[in-house]
Amino acid sequence: MRFSTLIARPRLFRLFDMPNTDPIREADDDARKIVRTLIDTAAFGALAVLRDGHPHVSRIAIARDDTGTPVTLISDLSLHTQAISVSPDASLLLGEPGDKGDPLTHPRVTIYVRAEALEKSAENTAGYLQQHPKANLYINFADFHLFRLKPVKGFLNAGFGKAYRLDASDFDT
Repeated sequence: MRFSTLIARPRLFRLFDMPNTDPIREADDDARKIVRTLIDTAAFGALAVLRDGHPHVSRIAIARDDTGTPVTLISDLSLHTQAISVSPDASLLLGEPGDKGDPLTHPRVTIYVRAEALEKSAENTAGYLQQHPKANLYINFADFHLFRLKPVKGFLNAGFGKAYRLDASDFDT
């Protein structure tokens, strides 16, 4: 059927009458629980930043501060630290494939974050080292800094047919 025919017969082509087919759901309590578990159990994640106009992804160690917000320790020498010094907006991917089954059926969350410098106080350092004791070898180097990765919004893929939009309040503990 030609487009001109569709215009002449609007009953055949009514986009505004089509049901909402968006497969992405608004977050519910089950989705929030999965997100909280992914954050609370993450030891590592993938941090995506923009570097020279291109996406740059790095594996980073993840800890949590006393509010449950992701925290990382990164060096000034790394490309991702240089990128967040220009723009603190980044994405953090958390979630590991399970031992069995298709790895793409296991939950993972992409969190749009704002990286905020975190003081290397005794309390913050101790909290990070409790979760990553081997970092004691380099945490006091002058070029290493703690950053809080404050969630702004995100996207949860909890498995086949279970995709959710997240806003900042969905990350509250």
